[in-house]
Parts: sequence; C-alpha cells; structure tokens
Amino acid sequence: FIYILCCSPIDLATAIMKFEHALLLAVSSAIPKSASSFALRNLSPTNERDVYTMSDWAQSCGVQQAEGIQLTSYDGMDYFPATQSDIPAGSPVMFVPSDLIFSSSKAAQEFGGELSQCENQLVAAGLQDKVPLFRIFFKVMAEYDKGEQSAWFPWLNSLPRTFNTGASMTYDCFDVLPPYAAYCAFAERQNLVNFQKAATTFSPNHDSETLKWAYNVAITRSIERNNERFIAPLVDMFNHGADATVEISYDGNTGDCNAYASADIPAGSPLQISYVADPMDSTPLFATYGFLDETASATFCKLMHMLPEMEELGYSFADLLFYKETGDISPQVYDVVLYHVLKKSDESLAQQFYQAVMSGDEATKSQFQEQYWQYTKEELQSHVDGLLVELDQWSYTASQYDLNTHPRVPLILQHNAFVKDTFLRVKSTLDNM
Repeated sequence: FIYILCCSPIDLATAIMKFEHALLLAVSSAIPKSASSFALRNLSPTNERDVYTMSDWAQSCGVQQAEGIQLTSYDGMDYFPATQSDIPAGSPVMFVPSDLIFSSSKAAQEFGGELSQCENQLVAAGLQDKVPLFRIFFKVMAEYDKGEQSAWFPWLNSLPRTFNTGASMTYDCFDVLPPYAAYCAFAERQNLVNFQKAATTFSPNHDSETLKWAYNVAITRSIERNNERFIAPLVDMFNHGADATVEISYDGNTGDCNAYASADIPAGSPLQISYVADPMDSTPLFATYGFLDETASATFCKLMHMLPEMEELGYSFADLLFYKETGDISPQVYDVVLYHVLKKSDESLAQQFYQAVMSGDEATKSQFQEQYWQYTKEELQSHVDGLLVELDQWSYTASQYDLNTHPRVPLILQHNAFVKDTFLRVKSTLDNM
C-alpha cells in the first residue's frame, strides 16, 4: 500500500500490468495451443492483447533495450515503452535485429510474382507511392494466415484488434468532420479499398474486416526510412510525441533497426518518437493513426474551397495554419485569401499579385495586402464564422449516433472541439484587427 501511494503513475501502471501478466501466464499454461490460435483469429475488441508474452519473445529473439525500459499502459488498451531509469541523450534505447523485421524489400523478395500481380493494380490506380506499404500489408496477411505457426505469432497476438483511423471510419463519420479531416480520412479509406481489391485478386478468401485490420497494422506500425518501409517489433510500440525523445534509424546494409535517445529522458517518462515530419497540424495524425494530438500547435485553416489558389501559389496544407493557443494566422493564409478575392473581382490584379508572390516581391505583396486588407479580412471572417456554425451542427449530429455502430464518435467529437477552440481564438484575433 505504501508503494501504491508513493509511486509515480507510470510505476503504478507498470506494477499492475506485471501482475496481470503473471496471472495471464499462469492461466495460459492450462489453455491448449489451438485456443491461442483462435485468439489471433478473433479480432473482436473484447479479445485482449498479449503484449508481455510478445515482449519476452522479442527479447529471446535478439531485441535489446536499455536498462529500465518496460511496457506500460494507463488503460489496458494502449501500451508503450517507458523508462524507470534516466537515459542520457545519445544513448542507445533499443535494437531490433534484421531477422525480426518486416521490410518492403524483403517482402518483395519473399513473395516475388505473387506480389507483382497485386502491385500492378496499385500502379494502374496511380498508387505507385503506396507499393512499399502494400508489401508490408501483404506480409502481415501472410503471417496472419499461418496463425500460431507464424514465427511472429507472439507479435501478431499483441496487436490492437480495432483502430480509429480514417480507414476504419464510415461515410457517416466523414459527414460530421470538418472538410480537411474528412478529406484526409476518406483518402485513407480509399487506400484501404484499393489494397483490398489488389489483395483479393490473388487471395480472394479474406473478409473485408480482416483486410482492414491488416491495413491498419501496416499503416500505423510501419516506419519509412531511406525509401524502405519496415515494422520492427517493440519499436512499433513507441507512441507519438510532438517533443520526441527518441530517434529511429534503419540500417539499409544490415537491415537492423536502432533507437537512440535524442534528448535526456528522465526516469518515469514515456519514450516517444515523431510519426510525422511536421507535427504542428494534428489532422494528418488523426486520419492516419486514429488519435488526436492535443499538443499540436496548429490546424489547417479549412479553406478547402480555395485549394486551386493554394496550389497555384505553391503552398500546401501544412503552410495554411491557424494556431490554437494564440489565434495567429500564418502569412500564407492571407496570400491565398487575397488571391481568391482578386480572382473573383479582377483577373489582371490577381495576376499581378500572383507574380509578386511567386517572385518573392515582398514590397509589392505588402502593398496589395494593405490596399485590399478589408476584403481579405471580411472573407476570412465569413469563413471562420461559417465553419463555427457548421462545427456545432456536425458535432450535434455525431452525438446522436449509436456508439455501438459508430464507436469512433468520441474521437470525432474530441477532434471537432479542438478545431472549434482554435477557430474561436482566430475569430477573436480577426475581430480585434
């Protein structure tokens, strides 16, 4: 009792998880192997993940980790590595040997022509860039089909059974999301559909739910380094953090994976990596990985109806940001809005402004912004006010959904609230200009 009262949350969570693991091992010794195989085949949310057996298996297969690192969970669903010891910056954190790693290049060698037939369909659909991911997906399915005969069975049996990714969402979900979130989530859903079509041309016996699970495993647990997609067991347990403390490297020559501390990590801390190159906008993480990073500093300004102007000016979604804490607006937003306004009213002026932006003529651009500021402000205010009304409507509609058939509603409401808070701050900024 003294330990429970005095220990940190991570220490307590780890102690509880260890106790549960000991019970699991005691019980599992009396269960026939066939039941263990059934556990993997049953992708029901009620089927618990066996992460500690996986951890023991990984270490027996050559995975090395720094002293004091343990798998931890606050809720019994999401597990992550945390350290009970201080780890100085630059120290090795984890090593996974090549033999344990799924990689896109090894999958291509293993499956050869079988894989090529499927990949040709993806290329025909314009998804050449998804081929490395598809190879990981194909490998996951191949090992899943082997059940307990798979050398990776302990890892497979430790994986989540359900996901909140865009690929797992329904059209009802898309209907209650802001346009950019719906756009990103729907893109993931379309990728899944194309993967399913390609896979079933070679192996038509898999049901859509199993293929969806395999896609989600591939997209959420693989990492891309040096044009190679790979999954390294245990390394795939690292959660995302905007202030990442761990860097992952993949040795293209040996095929090994190494994780190093990129900052001093104090005892009692989770070990986190960055899932994206630019973690400022939370929306891509929401759509691809199925969680909301509330530490993200900004969100896309949702000017989806101005995509042609954004692209013509050479900007991307990551450039057009509203900042959550301050209500600030990125300069590129003003450029796009003014360009949109000018195109509607005077094509000649629009071209002059376009040339100023593209040539980096800041003096001319500033003159345009000052002269037409009132029009830019009114256009932005109209957009912000309108989206705030729509957010309330979308969230109300989502709140009426049955959670049994729409289990992702809580995450959607959380996301919409994040966007609403940001837009309210931006509204205040604009109203006071």
